[in-house]
Amino acid sequence: MREEMDQKYEGVVTFKIGQVASRAHVNKETVRYYEKRGLIPTPDRWRSGYRIFTQRHIDQIKFIKRSQELGFTLSEIKELLELRMDEDTTCSEIKSEAQEKFQDVVEKIEDLQRIKNTLVDLIDSCAGEGPKGDCPILGALEGDSQMGRNLR
Repeated sequence: MREEMDQKYEGVVTFKIGQVASRAHVNKETVRYYEKRGLIPTPDRWRSGYRIFTQRHIDQIKFIKRSQELGFTLSEIKELLELRMDEDTTCSEIKSEAQEKFQDVVEKIEDLQRIKNTLVDLIDSCAGEGPKGDCPILGALEGDSQMGRNLR
């Protein structure tokens, strides 16, 4: 077993978890979490118990982080990684995933714009003076309920 492992990694640069974390600009807990979630390949282990990481692990973690920056969830990233590893995957399948994420982002922006406009209207409706019982912001948030009026 030891000889097989030595031969498998002969000439391959290997890393310990701290080195992987440093090179991928994450912390060790993130590396462990990605391993647990199946986002990076389960590393082999030396007889000492240390995990054997390679440049592939570092590259995959960087891929995950860049994908997160674009708003992909870890579940979506796992799908992207599976497509990336599947030899039969076409570029159009990857494009479709990106288009779905784009549509999600467009919808979130529209939702945020609605929230922004509502907050502007609420802020504009309040003079910022008088007792809180007369505050139009609280009135709008509480709705027309007795409990809301009692809380003011």
